[in-house]
Amino acid sequence: MHIVRQGTVMALVMAPHLAMSQPAPVAPVAPERPHVVASPHGDRSDPYYWLRDDTRTSPDVLAYLEAENTYLSQVMAPVDDLRRELLAELTARLAPDDAEPPYPMRGYAYASRFETGKEYRVLARTPRAGGPEQVLLDQNLLAEGHAFFSLGQWDVSPDDKWLAYAVDTVGRRQYVTQFKNLETGETLPTRITGTAGNVVWAGDSRTVFYVEIDPQTLLTKRVKRHVVGTDPASDVLVYEEPDESFYLGVGRTIDEQYVCIGVRSTVSSESRCVAANDPTGTFRVLAPRERDFEYDVDHAGGRWVIRTNWQAKNFRLMEAADGTVGDRSTWREIVAHRDDVFLSGYQAFARHIAVEERRDGLQRLRVIDARTGESTDVASDQPAFVMTIGTNREEQTTTLRYVYESMTTPSTVYDLDMATGRCTLVKESPVLGGFDKANYDTDRLWVVARDGTRVPVSLAWRKGTPRDGTAPIYQYAYGSYGISMDPDFRADWVSLLDRGFVVAVAHIRGGQELGRHWYEDGKLLHKQNSFTDFIDVTRGLVAQKVGAADKVFAMGGSAGGLLMGAVANMAPELYRGIVAHVPFVDVVTTMLDESIPLTTNEFDEWGNPKEKAFYDYMLAYSPYDQVKRQHYPPMLVTTGLWDSQVQYWEPAKWVARLRATKTGDAPLLLRTNMEAGHGGRSGRFARLEQVAIEYAFLLQQLK
Repeated sequence: MHIVRQGTVMALVMAPHLAMSQPAPVAPVAPERPHVVASPHGDRSDPYYWLRDDTRTSPDVLAYLEAENTYLSQVMAPVDDLRRELLAELTARLAPDDAEPPYPMRGYAYASRFETGKEYRVLARTPRAGGPEQVLLDQNLLAEGHAFFSLGQWDVSPDDKWLAYAVDTVGRRQYVTQFKNLETGETLPTRITGTAGNVVWAGDSRTVFYVEIDPQTLLTKRVKRHVVGTDPASDVLVYEEPDESFYLGVGRTIDEQYVCIGVRSTVSSESRCVAANDPTGTFRVLAPRERDFEYDVDHAGGRWVIRTNWQAKNFRLMEAADGTVGDRSTWREIVAHRDDVFLSGYQAFARHIAVEERRDGLQRLRVIDARTGESTDVASDQPAFVMTIGTNREEQTTTLRYVYESMTTPSTVYDLDMATGRCTLVKESPVLGGFDKANYDTDRLWVVARDGTRVPVSLAWRKGTPRDGTAPIYQYAYGSYGISMDPDFRADWVSLLDRGFVVAVAHIRGGQELGRHWYEDGKLLHKQNSFTDFIDVTRGLVAQKVGAADKVFAMGGSAGGLLMGAVANMAPELYRGIVAHVPFVDVVTTMLDESIPLTTNEFDEWGNPKEKAFYDYMLAYSPYDQVKRQHYPPMLVTTGLWDSQVQYWEPAKWVARLRATKTGDAPLLLRTNMEAGHGGRSGRFARLEQVAIEYAFLLQQLK
C-alpha cells in the first residue's frame, strides 16, 4: 500500500503487486481531493487536480505515476516474450550504420550518419574539393550522462569556421546554445540558456541571432543578438513579441543576404528582415501583420518570393522587388490561387522555384522556370504517396533534392535537374529484417461522412491479407492545426502488416489535405467534425470489408490523442482497443490557464473559453469532462513527465477519472516515461521500446 496524504486525512492508494493471494494485478486508485476550477461561465469540480505538480517532485504524484507503470508491467507480463520479439524485429529493421546522403553548402558536403549500436547521429562535412572528413558534432558524446538528449538547430558560419548549436537534455524544449571553433575543435565555455533551439549566423561570422523563451510559459518571446566570445548577459535585445498568441523564429534566406524574424499565429504572420552583412542594423517589417493575412518569404534571384493567402484562401505564390516588398500592390503573381489545389510550400532558387501542392489530398511537386514561367509536374505511379522538398542550401543550383515515399515505399531521395528534367536516384532508405516492398500494397479510398463530406483514407496491407472483412484494422489520424497526415512510410508498421493488419490513415478534417477549408471545417466551433469523421471512417472501412467490425484499433497522439479521447466517449463500441499517446484531453481547464505553455498561442485553434460560445462547445467534447459511466474498450495511454506541450497531468487525470467511472473490466493502462517529454524517449533504439509495448498491447487484445 502507498500512503498518500490528503490534507490531514490519510488516504490509501492500492499499489499494484503480485501477492501470492491475488489472482490478478490490482489497478491503482487515485484518491479524490476537492478542487474547483473557476471560469466566467461557472465552476467545475476537478477531484484529480492534485495530480498537477509543476515542479515534478511531489512524492504523492510520483508514487502514483510509478504505481501505474508497475500496474502496466503486471497486466502485460503475459506478453513479455511478444514485446521482446517485437522490439527485436523493430530494431532489426534499422540499418546499424545508416547515413543521410550528403548535400552541398558552400565549399563542403554535409551529412549525418549513425555508427553501429549508437543512439544518435554524427554530423560531419567533407571538402568538396577533396580532403578528409571533419566531424562537427558527435551527438552520442554530447548525450553521455543524460537520460534524454535532443539536438536543436545548428548552423555553420558563412566563413565556415564556427558552428552554433543548441541542445536539450531534459525534454522540455528549453535549449542551451553553444559554439564550436571548427578550426581548433574547441567548444567555447559560453552557454546561452533558456533558448528555443533556434540560432542563425549573420554575415560577419561573429554575430548570431537566437530566440529566447519565457521560463514559465515556454513561449518564444525575444530575439537577441550575441557576439561570439562575449558574455551572454550583455546580449542585445533585437525584438520582443508583445502578443502571446504568436510564435517566434529566426532564419536566413537561401541566398544568405538577409536574416529574418518570422512571427506567426494560427491566422496571421509577419516577417521583419535585416541585411545579413549589417547585423546591428534595424529589422524592417516586410508586410505589416493583419488578422487572417498570412505570408512567408525567401530571397533568391535578386527578388523576394512570397507564399501568401492574401486574396487566396488556398495560398498563391508571388514575387516582389527589394525596395517594394512592403507594398502589396507591387507584388506580381507567379502561381495563381486555385480552389482545388492547396499550395503548401515552396523552395526558391535563382532560376527556378519548386512548389509543393496538395491535389486530391496528395502532396505533389511542380517545378517552375522563373524566367519563362513554364512548369513541370514530378511524376508518380502509385495511388497514394507523398513528395516533399528535401535539403537544398544553394541558391544558384539547378538541382532540386526531393523525397518520395508511400506507405509501402521507404523514403527515397532523388536529385532532379530542373533545367533538363533528368532525375537521379540518390538513395532509398534501407529497411532490413527481410523487408521487401514488393510484398506490400497500398490504395486510396473515400468514405462518406454523416454530413455528406467525402473523407480520403490511405491504406496499406501485406499481399495475401484477406480483403473479406476479417482482417484487423489499425486506424490512425491527427486532424488538427492544419497538419496533414501524409501516406508516408513507417517501418514500425511493417510489424503490424506482417501480422495481418490493414493500416488505415484517415485524412479527417482539421488537417489541410484537401485545402484550407478542410482545416477550417475541423477547428474552433467545427472541431467535432474531426471526431465524427474518424468514427464514420471506421464504419465505412468495415462496410467496405477492409477489415473486421470487432477488430478495429484506433491510435492518435497529442491533438490526435484528443481525437482518441473524444472517440472513446462517443463511440467506444466500435473499437477493440484505443491507444492515446501524450493526449490533450483536459481541454477547458488547460485553455483557461494562460500560465501553461502553448495556451495563448492556441486560442485561434480551439477557441478562448472565456467566451461562452467556445466554453460551452469545448466542454461538450473535452474528453476529461465527458467521461461517462459506460463500457470503454481496452485503452493504453502514454505520457512523458517532462512534456512541455501536453502536460503529464492531463492523461494522468483522465485515466484516474476513467478508472473511477467506467464500467466493465477492460484494461486501462497508463505509461509515464519519467525521463522524457512530448516526443518520448530520445535515441533511435530507445524510442522503439514504446512502440513494442503498444503493439504487444494491441496483439494482447486480439488474444
